[in-house]
Amino acid sequence: MSDTWTPQSWREKPAKHIPDYPDAGKLADVEKTLAGYPPLVFAGEARQLKADLADVAEGNAFLLQGGDCAESFAEFHPDNIRDTFRVLLQMAVVLTFAAGSPVVKVGRIAGQFAKPRSAPTETQGDVTLPSYFGDNINGIEFDAAQRVPDPERQLRAYSQAASTLNLLRAFAQGGYADLNFVHRWNMGFVADSPQGHRYEELATRISETLDFMKACGIDANSTSQLQATDFYTSHEALLLGYEQAMTRIDSTTGDWYDTSAHMLWIGDRTRHPDEAHVEFMKGIKNPIAMKCGPSLQPDELVRLCDALNPDNEPGRLTLIARFGSENVGDGLPPLIRAVEREGKKVVWSCDPMHGNTIKASNGYKTRPVDRILKEVQDFMAVHRSEGTHAGGVHFEMTGSDVTECLGGAIEVTEESLSDRYHTHCDPRLNANQALELAFMIAEGLKAERQQRDSVAAAG
Repeated sequence: MSDTWTPQSWREKPAKHIPDYPDAGKLADVEKTLAGYPPLVFAGEARQLKADLADVAEGNAFLLQGGDCAESFAEFHPDNIRDTFRVLLQMAVVLTFAAGSPVVKVGRIAGQFAKPRSAPTETQGDVTLPSYFGDNINGIEFDAAQRVPDPERQLRAYSQAASTLNLLRAFAQGGYADLNFVHRWNMGFVADSPQGHRYEELATRISETLDFMKACGIDANSTSQLQATDFYTSHEALLLGYEQAMTRIDSTTGDWYDTSAHMLWIGDRTRHPDEAHVEFMKGIKNPIAMKCGPSLQPDELVRLCDALNPDNEPGRLTLIARFGSENVGDGLPPLIRAVEREGKKVVWSCDPMHGNTIKASNGYKTRPVDRILKEVQDFMAVHRSEGTHAGGVHFEMTGSDVTECLGGAIEVTEESLSDRYHTHCDPRLNANQALELAFMIAEGLKAERQQRDSVAAAG
């Protein structure tokens, strides 16, 4: 990190996708207030996540990252938090068993409010207003007053994030994450799914393993790891004034940490090496991530790796590939080869959501589940071909029974999209669709493990 870096040095760089607030004084007052609030997460937790991600980078663990496209004030409810957490636990159990290695669980939650938009304005009829940029910036209602960026929304976002984190910690450590509970939920899903027979063998093997462990005296009463879990939070570091206000010096190390989340990422639209978002992320010590889309060239990726992880520290940098199901086979290999050629220690993860967004004939923005699965499968196939580790997946999903993505065993059709289309931004997988994908991805993890074991045996 340059000696000239400070939490506010990003303000000297060009900054994209940050709203123009009409009242600069009010914005400064809010940021000053936030800077005096308690941290939402702690530096030691962020360091533990970095250590866990280092295991992923070395091929010894798998990253599961998922949650809301954009959290909203309207859907803030303990049941929604619980249901999303539960589905992530269910997915993690399936992936852990298939990979034969730990799964690092990171939520897009407790801070994922702001969203970059492809256009700064939205037109309905003959009225044009600023686009909706997330509940911590402006309102989703198509109303002139609601669309004005309001800095006080950041205070409400902080409060919601704090309450969400409090509940997540209680769930993770208070017994709700008991492995036996989670597996019983999965067995219920298998029994109820029209495609349940496809997942029955894996679910039965997990049941037999748990029965064997219990017979050996290994259960939740004797082994704390079976009734609690580590769970981390993440969001896109888009609204840099908020992130700056939440950045503090860790008293034990003297390093700067962004205490708004354990992990922050840079989006595909804001990853220019000479602009504000990269500048801010260079100086914080949290584990960070960056979206990698079709426009990213191999040389630029290497330059960004040098800027964001100059010490080449395993676990520091996660690269989240988002190409679309038709492009990953051609677009991903050159990036992997450039990273391997330069010896960069990174986690490779797959975001199969953003490159597969379409508009249905009835006007709804949606994502077909079969395209999402294909991108993950191709991502894993590319890594097997390159001899590298397909380290994780990154989903926009919810524990609620929404109808936003097309397909799935309990099929969502174009006609049924309007039934429960609740997202404030992009379409999300519902609970059943997310679990189906977890069982299907498990097959790819099993294939990678078998390849790794055969290479080890031959060596």
